Amino acid sequence: MKAASDYRGKGYPFDLAAVRTPVSWARAVVGDSTVGLLSLLDDELAGESSLRQLAREMGDPVQLLQAAESRDPLIDALSVEKLKELATEFGVAADPVVSLGRRLCAVLAQADDLRPLFSFFGLGREPEALARRTPALSTVSASYSLFDHQRRAALSVERGLEALPRRVLLHMPTGAGKTRTALHLVCDHLRRLGPTLVVWLANSPELLDQAAEEFETAWSSLGDRPVAVGRYWGSSAPDLSDLRDGFLVAGLQKIHAGYRRDPNLLMILGDRTTLTVVDEAHQAIAPTYRTVIDALAHKNPKGRLLGLSATPGRSWDDVEADAELSAFFGGRKVVLDVDGYPDPVAYLMDNGYLARPTFRTLNVEAGPALSAFDREGLADALDVPEDMLQALADDEQRNLKIVTAVEDLLTRHKRIIVFTASVGHAHLVRAVLTARGHEALVVTGEMDRRARERAIRRYKGSSPEPIVMCNFGVLTTGFDAPQTSAALIARPTRSLVLYSQMVGRATRGRLAGGGDQAEIVTVVDPDLPGFGDVADAFKNWEDVWND
Repeated sequence: MKAASDYRGKGYPFDLAAVRTPVSWARAVVGDSTVGLLSLLDDELAGESSLRQLAREMGDPVQLLQAAESRDPLIDALSVEKLKELATEFGVAADPVVSLGRRLCAVLAQADDLRPLFSFFGLGREPEALARRTPALSTVSASYSLFDHQRRAALSVERGLEALPRRVLLHMPTGAGKTRTALHLVCDHLRRLGPTLVVWLANSPELLDQAAEEFETAWSSLGDRPVAVGRYWGSSAPDLSDLRDGFLVAGLQKIHAGYRRDPNLLMILGDRTTLTVVDEAHQAIAPTYRTVIDALAHKNPKGRLLGLSATPGRSWDDVEADAELSAFFGGRKVVLDVDGYPDPVAYLMDNGYLARPTFRTLNVEAGPALSAFDREGLADALDVPEDMLQALADDEQRNLKIVTAVEDLLTRHKRIIVFTASVGHAHLVRAVLTARGHEALVVTGEMDRRARERAIRRYKGSSPEPIVMCNFGVLTTGFDAPQTSAALIARPTRSLVLYSQMVGRATRGRLAGGGDQAEIVTVVDPDLPGFGDVADAFKNWEDVWND
């Protein structure tokens, strides 16, 4: 047990205890992969003092104190005096000193309430939000409002869905508020036709999670009754038999697999569904999913189909496929049509809705070697498989280039988001940036909500210092940080919608709380998809659509 008698106050600060733990504790918190990459960059960064400092900055103190493997070394670092003080809080101070540390660790492992432990180490409760004062005279703002161009698009979609064949594609470029506009339509539909069911289809977990959380936000402002929200993707498999009034967010692959196991699934859902939304509309004509979408959209006589897209075509250069997609939606496409502008992107930029982005690519020579079988599988897949993403995340040379590119962005931007290839990749990039003296945070879809909200709050705060957010799997409204002016996209995807969502996180214009300029760096990997200036995609395929 190390001496820790230099602190005379009540309890013992967590940071002081962390300094006195064995270096093995710091290595475990930081992770072997991070230590290895730090060693490649600078041996001093992998030294004991640097690792302890990094562990204190990386680790969430509450989570470290909740897990026995990271908590016990902190207990062992206490002096006898402080150990007795903590033992008193848990009723074991009378135990022999020689075994008091082991006894206390055992008691903590069984304790239901660890608040005295958190208090001892100086960790108070989360700060309460300050009450907001309402002036005597004020303008009442809508909590889930639309801009003028979004309202016009929503009205056009509503008119199109009322006329046969009740199919419309809504085409709005990145950052124009496509999801928000669509959810206004969803909420209006649920109010007018309720009780009824709306099904929202997408492929990637990020887009599915975004749709579910965004709907909850929208309905809390626009709804007129309690409704069910079903999440049907990944490992989530709610009982759909009782879902009759509400919003079902479903993964295309999962619902297709469910249909193959039990064709009655679509019959039941189709009978109850009066609006089907396909987030990546080009997937609607894929043979694998067309049957599913047709059954959901038009089994009910009142059924309607709304496709969403940041680009109105199915592919970059397949005119026949684009014509087929046009036919599938009855040739009806709603776009942002603005007088005096050749395309909606120019209008949105000139009027402050979107920042003007500069796109550049970061070419990475190193990368996972793909076999012919891998390439064939990638061509057939809706998105880049997880094992390929993980292989990219583990590539040290790729990571060195990513870190260097982020540090270059830090010379020009105050808020930067890095979209990583995996959860572990997000933590790795964050750790290395932190070790090199930059403030870096991490958010992932699987992390504790409290910790995620704390990181987002810090990132969205008013600190004048640059902050980097390493993100994997979080595109929800809660993460929307308009002051972000740069993004590095190191998460390859075949989904133009998902790519557009990532770009959109850095291109909020002045009217949305952002700025005039944005910088987008896309990592281009061998044999995997890369994108250039996606604004060009908004101008293609117009010849196969009826205006």
